[in-house]
Formats: sequence, structure tokens, C-alpha cells
Amino acid sequence: MTANTPLLITFGIYLAVVVLIGFIAWRSTKTFDDYILGGRSLGPWVVALAAGASDMSGWLLMGLPGAMYVGGLSESWIAIGLILGAFANWKWIAGPLRVYTERAGDALTIPDFFTNRFADHDRLLRVLSALVILVFFAVYCASGVVAGARLFESVFGLSYTEALWWGAGATIIYTLVGGFLAVSWTDTLQAGLMFFALLLAPSIILMNNGGFDATVDVVRNFDAARLDWLGGGTIGFVGVLSALAWGLGYFGQPHILARFMAADSVRTIPKARWIGMTWMILCLAGSLGVGFFGIAYFANHPGAAGPVNDNAERVFIELASLLFNPWVAGVLLSAILAAVMSTLSCQLLVCSSVMTEDFYRGFLRPAASQRELVWAGRISVALIALLALWLARDPDSRVLGLVSYAWAGFGAAFGPVVILSLFWQRMTRNGALAGIVLGAVTVIAWKLIAVDQFGSALYEIVPGFIIATLGIIIVSRLDREPPQEIQAMHQQVRQSLRETGY
Repeated sequence: MTANTPLLITFGIYLAVVVLIGFIAWRSTKTFDDYILGGRSLGPWVVALAAGASDMSGWLLMGLPGAMYVGGLSESWIAIGLILGAFANWKWIAGPLRVYTERAGDALTIPDFFTNRFADHDRLLRVLSALVILVFFAVYCASGVVAGARLFESVFGLSYTEALWWGAGATIIYTLVGGFLAVSWTDTLQAGLMFFALLLAPSIILMNNGGFDATVDVVRNFDAARLDWLGGGTIGFVGVLSALAWGLGYFGQPHILARFMAADSVRTIPKARWIGMTWMILCLAGSLGVGFFGIAYFANHPGAAGPVNDNAERVFIELASLLFNPWVAGVLLSAILAAVMSTLSCQLLVCSSVMTEDFYRGFLRPAASQRELVWAGRISVALIALLALWLARDPDSRVLGLVSYAWAGFGAAFGPVVILSLFWQRMTRNGALAGIVLGAVTVIAWKLIAVDQFGSALYEIVPGFIIATLGIIIVSRLDREPPQEIQAMHQQVRQSLRETGY
């Protein structure tokens, strides 16, 4: 598909709006706290929709529909796992993290929180967790760049290399300029656009197929295995477990946890939870619907299936261009860009906060002024963006594969540490170190050896999460008890949460 005037105008307007929001946010960004965490001022709608938009990324409109198109109903287990994990994250992690990060030295980043929570005077936790964030987010950011490049490549007929730069350009600008407020405000806009696209697109595809029953009949005749929740026997217990295990990743994602930390009050969290979960369930259902209904559409129109058969992650793009008026198609395709930009921007910002707060101010310039820190953060955004562009230079990159690896890395390295640090008073600094190291190393080793060499179907987050949890418990039990002031802070946080209903 090549770009036409409606598409060019629609994309142009959208990009202009998000860049404008970035410059508006610039005027409200006075301190480094504003740039990194928005001054902890977000209300329930912004917290919920920004968390959702930053979570889903281009995976929601490209990776997941593509997986459903290829694998059928068996790919729904991922969505079920994500819903369960997200709800647990909102229910049991969001409120305690909001309170604890404020009490623990008003921590602005996850490494900052770990350092203050465990009184890590040697700052080993800060360095280690910051390095894990930079390594895995480099891969995660690259996945966002790949998704944006695929979109610009398809819509505007650009080469992959040109599409890389165009796809990431606007995101880099408004993140660099406006910081956390720009990212959160644009995420809210982008969440609305994604919601609209994922309600409208599957509805029109279904109508074009002749209704739900007709769609199921076509899929059954085309490939009955795609109606089987176990993939016609190709997906067993391990496959289902691996798909559901995606939900474990939520507990360790810094870009999602940052939204909880930025809420204006812990009392905001319950309302934000229901807003966020409603948005998520409907968007995931729409995403899966696009992929599943697309099976029937292209079975009925095999002559149009070429681009999708070459790369299933284009299924939403191709259906939008084939079935909708160019102006509406432009809005729908802008939703893919919204999904990509929302996640990429917050990931860039988290990396920037780590480089600035945990390295620049933590080690090089402890007395740096607020203005200096803001500009250090902006420079960091640019550096991380360039690294992500370099990692995404391979035109054969696949969004889902990149996301699953980074998601597992964060989930295993940080998830058990975050959970136990919030609820277990006996946890120690050395236990946290063990958890981060074991989680990250297990994910990398399992991916390289068990998955790539021996073909294991078990998603690497499962062994990583289990081994990290055991490591934290064993090392903490063998270690001396935490200092009295740390135990007292933990008790105060728990009391504060009980007073607010947690």
C-alpha cells in the first residue's frame, strides 16, 4: 500500500498534535521531579489510560493480531494471562508502591526505591538494577522502533531504513522536550485512539465476513486447528503455562510501575484500576478479533493475502487499508502509531531517568541543579533513542519476539523483588541483589540454551521468576535482619495502607 492524500493529512495532523502536547508540557516542567515523574500529580483517568497505553505498545495492533491470525484461538491464552497479571498488579502492587516510594526518600525511579528501601549505602542495588533496565529496555525500545518502521514502510512506501527514522522521530521530540507530563498526556490521547480503532475495526471486518457464525464456518473449513484452544494438539500444558505466564511480567515492568508512582494519591488507585482494566479487556478482545476475523476475510479473498502471508504482523494494516475509507483508514493506522509511540516514549523516559538519577546525579554530579538534571535527562533520551534505532536496523526483526524477551527479563529480574519488598519485612539488600541477578541471568541463559538450542517451549519468565523468588527468600533468611529503621519504615507503610483500605 502506498500513501495517499488522506493518509498523509491524517498522520500529519496526529504527529503535529503530539509534538504540540510535548511543547505545552515543556512549560509545566520546571524540576527534574516534573520531568521524570510529573510531580506525582496524575489523576485516575490519566494514570489508568497512560498505564494501559504504555503497556500495550505496537504489539497490541501488530504482534497479537498477527499471532492470532497464524495460530488461531490458542493465542488467546496470552491475553488471558495478561488480564490476570494486570489485575493483580493494580490490586496488590499499585497502592503499596505509590505509598512506599514516597516514604522511601521520595524515590523517583525503581533503582532509587530499591536503594532507599534496603538502605543500600554501597549503592550496588542502584547500579545493578539500573544496568538491567538499560539492557532490557534497549531491546524493548528497539521493538517499538521496529513496529513504527513497519507502519511507515507499509503506509508511505518507504525503505525500512528511512521508515526507522520517520517512525521514531516524533516520539523522540515530544519525549525529549516535554518529559513525563508530555508522555502521560499523549498516552491518554493515544489510549483513546487505540480504543476506538480496536472497537471499530473488528466490527467492520466481522460485518464484511457475513457475521460471527459465517466467520467461524469459514475458519473451520480453511483450517479447523485454528478453532482449537490447544492448537490442534500442538500446544500442550507447557504452551498454555507459558502463555499465561506473560501475566507475571507486570510486576517488574518499570514503565508501568512508574505510572503507579506518579498517581496524585493512593486513593486514586482503585478508580484507576477499574478504568484501566475495562480499557485493557476491550482492547485485547478487539485485537484478537482482528486477527481471528482476518483469517476468514483472507480465506475468502486469497488474492489480497500476499502481504499478510509474508508477515502476519501486517494483518491490521492490510485490513484497515482494504475495508475502510482512506480518511478512516488513516485514523485506524494512526492508532498503530499511537500504540508504538506511547510505549516507546515512556521507555525512553525510564531509561533517561535511570541514566540521570542513578548514574549522573548518583555518581558524577550529586550537587547538580534541577535545570542541569532536566537537560541531562533530555540528552539521555536522545542517546537511548539512537541505540534503539541501531538495534532495530535489521529489516527482518519481529515485534513479538523482541517484546517477549524484554518482558521476561524485567518480569523475572524485578517482579519478585518488587513484590517481596512491599510485603516482606524480613527481606534484605543481599536478597534483593540475588533476586535481580538470578532473574536476569536465568532469563538470558534459558533463552540462549533451553529455547534456542534445545527447543524448549517453556517461556523463560517461568524459570526466571521461580529461581529469583527462591534466591531472595534463601539469601534473606541466611542474611542478618534488616536495620531497625528499615523495619520501622516498612511497618509505617503497612499502617498507612491499612488506613486507606489496602
